[in-house]
Amino acid sequence: MNKRILLLTMAAYICIATPSIACTNFLVTKGASKNGSTFITYAADSHTLYGELYFWPAASYPDGAMLQVYEWDSGKFLGEIPQVSNTYRVVGNMNEHSLAIGETTFGGVGKLVDTTGIIDYGSLIYITLQRAKNAREAIKVMTELVEAYGYCSSGESFSIADPDEVWILEMVGKGTKIQHDKKSKVATNLNKGAVWVAVRIPDGYVCAHANQARIRTFPWSNGITSISSKEIDRIFNPEVETVYAADVAQVAREFGLYSGKDEDFSFSDIYNPLDFGGARACEARVWSFFKSVNSEMWKYQDYAMGHDLTDRMPLYIKPDEKIPFEHVAGMMRDHYEGSKMDMTEDIGAGPFKLPYRWRPMSWEIDGEKFVHERAIATQQTGFWFVAESRSDMPQALAGILWFSADDASTSCLTPIYSCSTRVPEEYAVGNGDLLTYSDNAAFWVFNRVTNFAYLRYDVMSQDIVSLQKELESKYVELVAVVDEHAKKLYSENEDKATEFVTDFSVTTAASTIKRWKELDRYLLVKYIDGNIKRESDGEFTRTSTGMPVSPQQPQLPEFWRRAIKNDAGEKLKAK
Repeated sequence: MNKRILLLTMAAYICIATPSIACTNFLVTKGASKNGSTFITYAADSHTLYGELYFWPAASYPDGAMLQVYEWDSGKFLGEIPQVSNTYRVVGNMNEHSLAIGETTFGGVGKLVDTTGIIDYGSLIYITLQRAKNAREAIKVMTELVEAYGYCSSGESFSIADPDEVWILEMVGKGTKIQHDKKSKVATNLNKGAVWVAVRIPDGYVCAHANQARIRTFPWSNGITSISSKEIDRIFNPEVETVYAADVAQVAREFGLYSGKDEDFSFSDIYNPLDFGGARACEARVWSFFKSVNSEMWKYQDYAMGHDLTDRMPLYIKPDEKIPFEHVAGMMRDHYEGSKMDMTEDIGAGPFKLPYRWRPMSWEIDGEKFVHERAIATQQTGFWFVAESRSDMPQALAGILWFSADDASTSCLTPIYSCSTRVPEEYAVGNGDLLTYSDNAAFWVFNRVTNFAYLRYDVMSQDIVSLQKELESKYVELVAVVDEHAKKLYSENEDKATEFVTDFSVTTAASTIKRWKELDRYLLVKYIDGNIKRESDGEFTRTSTGMPVSPQQPQLPEFWRRAIKNDAGEKLKAK
């Protein structure tokens, strides 16, 4: 792996390990989706993250080659591990075999972090994508990596999907227990590795996680007696739907976290106990997705608000009807609209219904503590995606990474075939960073529009969403056409088919950014200085002399005028 690429991408995959500001994943099985694809979504949210699309070409390595591993959050060099002979091409969080992996950090019990490990959660994802072809193989690779080299991150939930299956894998370290060998002067962590549980989401169901561990009790009949043996290969038995580390409960006992029977052991309750913050800032996002696809899930609204934690939501649910791609993507733009937590409906939204609250999220007034909502869509998103894996396509053409940068609500997804041999310049590593503006970088183009819209969100967001829907609808139609032509090419020459879909991916991404730059200019003209220019048939209107028609100047909403009156009415009263 090119060291420069590694260093450039370190900061980009940070999801701050604090439940209140980290990431969100949805998992949709093929039997639950309208088009028969599997989907996983991921919003990589951090105030220090720059959104880019990363690329690792497939490569071959000689015997004895080593892979340098850097911690993704800090760039710290962790160590080296043996490189494999051949690696797969990876575009973002999806590889050429349409295997996709996402994550959310839940932190968990701090004393379980292995300070000596050389595999962190970011390395685990991207090394695995280069080495595994499907979800079950990914679980094998991931668990073997942490067993062999130690796991130095805190608790993590992983989404893993291929064209046929979707899995959730939850993992936490075993802590640090150092033994010093006086003769060799070598220090060894006797607790190296991780404890974990992986559950296949039943076909026809959906799952989600958002910085709170979600796997509770599970059947023990599929246990692995020794992860370092060939026992782990049992995961390739299609009848196996749950696998876990043999010592998943024993480690909890050793740390005084659990004393019950194996069959009563709950991974989430022991390694990431639920509290008010875990419900309100994390499970609430899961709930918002669940209630959008299953009407019975509305009964968990008080649970999501942290008011009633006695009845936890299930790990996965069956939707009322098959879910289209548009709904999966749309829910990544959710701000709890229509619920008690609707972020546009209280005075914190200001006069223009802004569904965002700047950090910090918690605050105190008159000795009482309060919180702002943490919705699925958030301003600090670096990048986000919807990974689509399709079992009805040739293997090389089966994966599409619908990708974007910045706030999901006000950015636009572009389709990137996961077999692509290059990535668009507008999304590429090195095209700007969080402290270096680039007028051709998707991250900055989307942010220009988004941050302007925050000033008058109620009306500007309508213009943004209009273009967003126009482009994404068009791309869905175009993908269907490209698929048909690519399949014909594939039957003749796989390389030509790959180059064809690569060209489509690159060209479409460039077109997206071109249209967004046009939107940027349009919004500035239309909404400058708090006015709203008048339009007719898509053109700004002028008088007969060529001057602009007087702009609209809408009155502030009544609730906001009353708030001003209550605060400064005596000073502002007209006589």
